[in-house]
Amino acid sequence: MKKIAIIGAGISGLYIANLFQGNKDYQVTIYEKKTSLQIEEGYGIQLSVNSVKLLNKLGFSSLSEKEKFNPKKIDFYEIKNSKKICDLDISEFNSDDCKYTTLKRSKLLQFLIDGLDKSTIQFNCSVDEIKYSNDSINFNINKEKITCDYLIISDGVFSKGKSLISNNYSEPIYNNTIAVRANISRESLDNINEENISLFLGSEFHYVVYPLNNYQNFNFIGILKKQLNLDQQKNHNLCNESTFIESIKHKLSEKIPSKFFNSLEDIKLFPVFVSNNLFNPPKNIFLVGDAFFAFSPSFAQGGSQSIEGANQLHETIINKKNDFYNTRLDRVKMINRRSNFNQFAFHLSNPIMIFFRNIFLKVLTKNKKFLQSYLGKIYKS
Repeated sequence: MKKIAIIGAGISGLYIANLFQGNKDYQVTIYEKKTSLQIEEGYGIQLSVNSVKLLNKLGFSSLSEKEKFNPKKIDFYEIKNSKKICDLDISEFNSDDCKYTTLKRSKLLQFLIDGLDKSTIQFNCSVDEIKYSNDSINFNINKEKITCDYLIISDGVFSKGKSLISNNYSEPIYNNTIAVRANISRESLDNINEENISLFLGSEFHYVVYPLNNYQNFNFIGILKKQLNLDQQKNHNLCNESTFIESIKHKLSEKIPSKFFNSLEDIKLFPVFVSNNLFNPPKNIFLVGDAFFAFSPSFAQGGSQSIEGANQLHETIINKKNDFYNTRLDRVKMINRRSNFNQFAFHLSNPIMIFFRNIFLKVLTKNKKFLQSYLGKIYKS
C-alpha cells in the first residue's frame, strides 16, 4: 500500500483525497494547520462545466438543487451608468448533467468533507521540514517524522510546503488589487436579471453579482485596483485593520450607487496575490491548487482549476506516469494570460478604449467560433 500525504485541506486537497478514498492500494492522510475547518456561510464560488463534470464523479449531481444555481448568461454592464453592454450565453457549454454552477463555497467544502472518513484529516499540523530521495519522502509535522511515498502540497498561495522544497524560489507577488467579498439581498438588486451573472465594468474596478442558490442569496465580489507598499503587502492582518477597511469602503462608495453599497453585508477584504512563475518539484512531490499556480480572479477559474489539477494528478499517480507538471504547464499559462487580459479590459479608464472595448464585446460574445476558442477550450476540456 502506497502512502499519500496531503498538506492542506483546501478544495484541491479535499477533492483528490476523495478520489483516493476507498482505493485499497493507497492510504491518504491530509495534514491541516488549522485546528478545524471553519466553513463560513456566505461567499460564493463559480464552477464551469469542466469542474462540475469532475465533481459528478463524487456524486455532486445529487446535491440538492436548492443549494446551487445554474446561471445561463453573463450580462455585461457599465458601472458608470448601469447601462447593459451585451450578454454572453454560457449555457452553450452545458450538457444535460454538467452545467455552469454557482453555490456557496461552504456547501462545496462540506460536500467534499462528507465524502471522507473522519480520520483522513489531521488538524493542528505544522510542517517544519521536508526531505526527499529517490526512495522516500520524509517531513516533520509538529517535529514528528512522517514518511510517505507521495507528497501532495495543497496549502494555498502562501504555501509553506512549497517554500520548503523550493527555498522560497517561487513566492507570490501582489496583483495591485484588493478583492472585496460580500453578501447582498435580492431586494437590493435593481434592473438586472437575477438568474444571470451580472458583471459591471468600471475605471480600475469591476464587480460581479450572482445567485448562490434557489433561496435568493446573492454573492458580491469586487476587484479594486489598489497600490500597497512593501510593509503593507507583508502585513497579513492589514485587511482586518479598521483604518484600512474604512479607506477601501470609502473608495467603493465613490464607485457604486449608494443604495447598492449600503446593502452589502459581511464585507471582507483580501489582497490579491498571484503566482509569478511555476516550480517543478522533485520526484513524487506535487503541487496542486493555488500552491501550483494562483491566478488573478478575473476569469473565475480558481476553484475549477483546483479541481481539474487535482483530478489530473490522481490520474498521473494511479497510472504511474511522470508528466503531471508538463501537462499542466501549457494550460495554466493559457488561463493565466486570459485572466490577466480580462482584468485589463474590465478596468479600462480611457473613454476611447472603453468605446472600442464595448464594440468588441458586443461582437465577440455572439461569435461562436471565438467563444469556442476563448471559453470552450477551458470549459469543455
